[in-house]
Amino acid sequence: MNLVADALKIEFGPSASWTHLAKYAALLRKAREFFERHDFLEVVTPILSRDTVVDRHLDPLRVVMYADPRQVSEGAEWYLQTSPEFHMKRLLAAGAPAIYQFAHAFRAGERGQHHNPEFLMLEWYVPGQSQLAAMQMLSDLANHLLEQGEAERITYRDAFLSLAMVDPFDDPVAKIAAAITSNPSQSPFPLDEAFRDDWLDWLLVERVEPQLGRQRPTILYDYPSSQAALARLRPGAAGSPAVAERFELYWQGVELANGYCELCDSEQLCQRFEENNRLRQQDGKQPLPIESGLLHAMRQGLPECSGVALGFDRVVMLAVGAPSLDDVMAFPYDRA
Repeated sequence: MNLVADALKIEFGPSASWTHLAKYAALLRKAREFFERHDFLEVVTPILSRDTVVDRHLDPLRVVMYADPRQVSEGAEWYLQTSPEFHMKRLLAAGAPAIYQFAHAFRAGERGQHHNPEFLMLEWYVPGQSQLAAMQMLSDLANHLLEQGEAERITYRDAFLSLAMVDPFDDPVAKIAAAITSNPSQSPFPLDEAFRDDWLDWLLVERVEPQLGRQRPTILYDYPSSQAALARLRPGAAGSPAVAERFELYWQGVELANGYCELCDSEQLCQRFEENNRLRQQDGKQPLPIESGLLHAMRQGLPECSGVALGFDRVVMLAVGAPSLDDVMAFPYDRA
C-alpha cells in the first residue's frame, strides 16, 4: 500500500460533499432570483487593486506587481480586496442604479470554523434607501434563502442590556469589564475609557453574539458612533448619544451580514481612515494607503445609499446544518 499516494487521493478532492455543493449552487440561483426580481443590476469589479479598505481589524493580502519576472520582489504593492465596496461605490458615484455582485474577498490571518482567507461575498447597494428599508430587504433575502421567517430586530443598546446586563453607551468601562472577566487586570486592555470599544467588542463576541438569532434570524442595529466604520451617524433621540446607522444579521449566533447607511462625506471618510491607521499602528500593524479612487469619487459626489455585505459561505453552512465552512467550500485554505 502506498500511503503517500492514498493520502494524495484523499486530499485532491473537495472537502464538501456533493450534496452540500449542490445546495450551494441552488442558493446562488435563489439569491440571483431575489435580486433580479427587485430589478438590481449584477456587476463585476476587480479583486486586485492599488486601493484597499482602511480598517483596524481587516488585513488585506498584498501582491507585488513586478514588471520584470526576474525581479519578483520589485514593483508596486497592490491588494486583493477585502470586499468589493470601493469599486461598487465608484459605480454608484458614476450613476449606477441598485447593484449587486458575488465577489471573492480575501482577508489575511482569518482561518477557523467560520473563517477562510478567501471567501464568497454577496454585496449590494441601493441609492436613496433608508436604514429601515435596508433592514427589511436584508430580512426578506434571509427568509428567501433560509426560510426562517421575518428577522427579529434589536438595537445594540437593548441587546447589551438584556444579554450582558450593561449599558454600552452610559456604563463605565469598569462595569463593562466586570461583565466579562473577574480579573480585569489580566485582560488584554486597560481599564481606560480610550479602550471602551475594545471592551465592548470583547463582550459582544463572548456574551452577546452567541445568543443572537437562536430562535430566528436577528438584526442588531444602531451601533455606537465610535463603531461607525463607513456608516453615517444619526443624532440620538431626546438627548441620547448619536448612533451609527449600521446593522448586522445573525443566525444561530453567527454573523452573516453587515450593513450601513453609507457615509458620503469624503472629509469624514479621510478622518476615519486616519484614525484607523493610528489604531493599526498602535496594534503593531502597517498603515494602509488613504488616498483612493473611492475618495476621488466621493469628492465628485456619492449619492445617499445603503450597502450590505453578506458572507455567502456562512449562509450555506447554516442552511445545510454544517458545523464548519470546510463542509460547504469545495477547496478551503488547507486544500487550496
